[in-house]
Amino acid sequence: MLPPILEIFVIWHPDDLRGAGFAEKIFDHFMKGATFSGVIGGGVQVSLRSTGWEGPRTVPRPVYAEGRAAPNGIRPASFVAVVPLLGTEMAACVEDVNAQWHAYACAIRDLKQESPDRVGVFPYALDAGATNGTNLIEILGNFQFVAAGNPERNGEGVESMLCRDLTQGIAQLVSSDEMDRLTAFISHTKRHSQGEGEDVDALVDLVREVIRNTRLNDFFDANDLQPGTDWDQELRDKSGTSAMLALRTDLYCSREWCQREVVIAKTNGMPVIMMDAIGVGEERGSFLMDHVPRIAVRKADGRWRRQDVYRALNLLVDECLKRALWMHQKDLALERPELDVAWWAPHAPEPLTLSSWIDDYLTQNDDDDIEDTIRILHPDPPLGPEEREVLMNYARTTRLGREIDIMTPRQLATRGG
Repeated sequence: MLPPILEIFVIWHPDDLRGAGFAEKIFDHFMKGATFSGVIGGGVQVSLRSTGWEGPRTVPRPVYAEGRAAPNGIRPASFVAVVPLLGTEMAACVEDVNAQWHAYACAIRDLKQESPDRVGVFPYALDAGATNGTNLIEILGNFQFVAAGNPERNGEGVESMLCRDLTQGIAQLVSSDEMDRLTAFISHTKRHSQGEGEDVDALVDLVREVIRNTRLNDFFDANDLQPGTDWDQELRDKSGTSAMLALRTDLYCSREWCQREVVIAKTNGMPVIMMDAIGVGEERGSFLMDHVPRIAVRKADGRWRRQDVYRALNLLVDECLKRALWMHQKDLALERPELDVAWWAPHAPEPLTLSSWIDDYLTQNDDDDIEDTIRILHPDPPLGPEEREVLMNYARTTRLGREIDIMTPRQLATRGG
């Protein structure tokens, strides 16, 4: 167990009845989904704050962060995200400058000001009246609201938009680059098979349109770069704040340029989300394109389904946050040298990424300093036994010439470290 990386505090007034429903959705997104269960235990925690700590009509327990440690001595998380759900009841209580709720709202604002690089505040307006000329909006109005647009107008549910905006904001906070939005790199073929017709163009247009309705930056392909730009280096430079959305249509796997984009993304640790939009079929797939999360994109009434694109974008943002959390856990592991991890792989290894890592590892280490067995740790879920055996056999045949031990945090905990 490593110290916690991220704690999310969701706060609402108990009489703002819609607050509990949204708090539950946020809790489920981060604590019950499969995405964030892959990091080491305690990497993400969600705490709900509504019920009065000292009895009815009082404010909830405080928000704990570095510099405001919990009274039980538990180490606060490295990063804190505060999500105030602003309703009319909270607004009414904050109007009285002598009320506890007024002080509570001011404490949230002050916490962010004290630790701008470690604390994020992401309000959501339950009711328009709560943010219309109130003291509440005066205190918290300078922060970036989540799900502040009109998702229904763009074919998306408000809960989907809320969780994506919140996850993106937290990912940017944890990545220590809060000023820059995450970038979605869209990888696609510029040609389509005879049976696809104009479907590829229509899908690319839809993806671009949907991204324009989110807070993501869109970074399309080499044609969008300025003349003279080093395309490979540009993609590598953006790998830390980007994720690739690959549109797998009939010809995608066969295109050298598309293969190259995926290889650069994978070997630089960039999350890759594969949108499965195969129409007629593929002559031959590519091992380079697999071993990544995949979202099925289908058509209804002759049009690509917009909700499928939103599902892909939501997963893309989740993967960006998971990667950021994983890399912070890698840094915290310096406090636990007994873990003895040579490679904190951001995704489960495969021959492509393992080969790239081995080359880098041998460049950076003298042969005499390399252990006989090298431990590789990656987020859950674990590889299957056949997958693991293939990688172990492969490693023995390379210049590494060592045994590798590939495991996940749960497997490591089962062994007792």
